[in-house]
This record gives sequence, structure tokens and C-alpha cells, in this order.
Amino acid sequence: MRTIALEEHFVSPDFVSGPGKEFMARWRSGGPRGMQIHDRLLEVGDKRIAEMDAAGLDVQVLSLNSPGVEQAEAADQIAVARESNDFLAGAIKRHPTRLVGLAALPIAAPDRAAEELERAIHKLGFKGTLINGHTRGRYLDDKFFWPILERADALNVPVYLHPTIPTKAVVDALYGGFSPAVTATLSGGAWGWHIETAVHLIRMILGGVFDKFPKLQVVIGHLGEGIPFMLPRMNRNLSTEMTKLARPMNAYLRENVHYTFGGFNFPATFANLVQEVGIDRIMFSVDYPYGSMEEALAFLKQLPVSPADRERIAHGNAEKLYRL
Repeated sequence: MRTIALEEHFVSPDFVSGPGKEFMARWRSGGPRGMQIHDRLLEVGDKRIAEMDAAGLDVQVLSLNSPGVEQAEAADQIAVARESNDFLAGAIKRHPTRLVGLAALPIAAPDRAAEELERAIHKLGFKGTLINGHTRGRYLDDKFFWPILERADALNVPVYLHPTIPTKAVVDALYGGFSPAVTATLSGGAWGWHIETAVHLIRMILGGVFDKFPKLQVVIGHLGEGIPFMLPRMNRNLSTEMTKLARPMNAYLRENVHYTFGGFNFPATFANLVQEVGIDRIMFSVDYPYGSMEEALAFLKQLPVSPADRERIAHGNAEKLYRL
């Protein structure tokens, strides 16, 4: 069974010395596990391929690790995004059958971001882009960013919407008052990342992004960032009479959004997602180097689905969406 993992990460030299400097330093001081993640993020060559071979994973679709460039100054975003895309293109050139690229974009400069997306698709051979959440509290429903979405729509490439830490005001208001470790974890991977991403996507829907660009496709991870659980409730309460949108909420979530695993190897969560959006909207991912390739593949192989549906999840849906 061919396997394509869609949310797999790397870092580039300019990211490490620039917007990712503090992020990488935390992993270096995080003991053996932290150093392992640090080293794996830096490795986009033979060692990564050897790990994929050992696990039985065929293809990794790579993206610049969160926080990406999105929280940097616009000039720095432009420089680091271009460098990281060129760096990734070099790695893909060395392993063209095993690695695929998603572009980093300087979204604080939307026209330049649109140009960089076109360059990444047409000149570097990338298959889409990944955006790491808000940009200093501004979300993609803001028409300031719509030149990027317009270009993605014109190029017929998906936008992967990846979590990032909520703004400081949100962290202080919702997640403060605990120990630093609890606040950091609660506002991050235990809860805040996922709620932040879910709200971001809902803002895009309510802000009319998909009415303006009805063919645009967005991908989110973590088996839907909690959205499938709330989908029926949202659809009932946010009626078209209220929202003035062209379609009900559930239509956008079933027709403009795709969903990956992202380390959520949880049977009940998977079952909920299948019930709400269907097999054709679900794609495999590991969230390497944070998730285990072996564990993710084992989860994939034991899913209670037909062999044909397992193939769709493992590679078929990704091949269709990303034109692989």
C-alpha cells in the first residue's frame, strides 16, 4: 500500500538563525527527546529517507515548521520564505520520488506572497502552500490576505492551515494563571492550537472566503481540529439566514476542506470525522518529527474501513488533491 504523509516538517538555515531561533533553542535544551526532534527537523537528506524506509513510508510532503515566518516582520518573511523554499527544493531534487514541497509564504506582504507561491509551483515544482495560522492576530478572512487566496485558487493548489500559538492576549486571558508548563501546553498542543485553527477556518467561512473563491481547497490536520464534533451544532445555529452565505456551514466543511491525521491516532475521533465528512475528505499524515511514522502507519492499517477506502486515505485522496 502506497503511503503519502502530508504534514511533515523541516527547518532551513535562515529559519534557524531568524524567526525560528528561540523555537529551535527550546528543543536543544529539551533533553534527549528535544535533541532528537531538533536534529530530525534539520535533516532533509539520506537519514530522513532511511527512517522512511525503515518505517515503510513512501512519501513525505514537507513544510516549514511552525511558527514559520508568519510572526516575523514583512521584510524578514520575504527573505526567509524564499530561502526556505529554495532549500527545500534542493532536498526534493536529491530525492524527487520521496519528498514533496509546500511553500512558505511571506503573507504579511500579500502581493509578494502570491508571487512566491507562483514561483514555488511553476519553478520549484511544489504542490501547494502551508500557512501557520494567524499573522500577529490577523486571519485569512481579512481581505488584506485575499491576493494570496486568489492566486492559490487560480493555480488550483490547496492551502494547508496549520496551528500556531494564539496571540498573547488570548493566552493570558484563557490559559494564564497556571504554572508556565501548564499554560504553554494548554495553549499549545493540548488544546489552544486546535481551537485556534478551528476558529481560523470558521472565520474564513463566515468571512466569505469560499463564496469569493468557491473552488479553493483548505487542508487542516489533527482529524479536524475539533470541528467534526461541533459541525452539526454550528450548522443548526449558524443558519444561512443569519450568515448570508451562499451555502450552509456544513457544505463548506464538506466541499472546501480536507482533513489529515496529524498525530491524532484516535479511533473514536476518526470515526466521528468519517461520519461527518466522508472518506474522500480524509488523508494520511504523521506530523513528523513529532509523531512516530511506525505508530501512524500501524493506526492506518487497523482502521475499520474497506481496503479501497484505506487506499484512498493512504494515498489516493492526496494524489487527487495535490496532483501527485
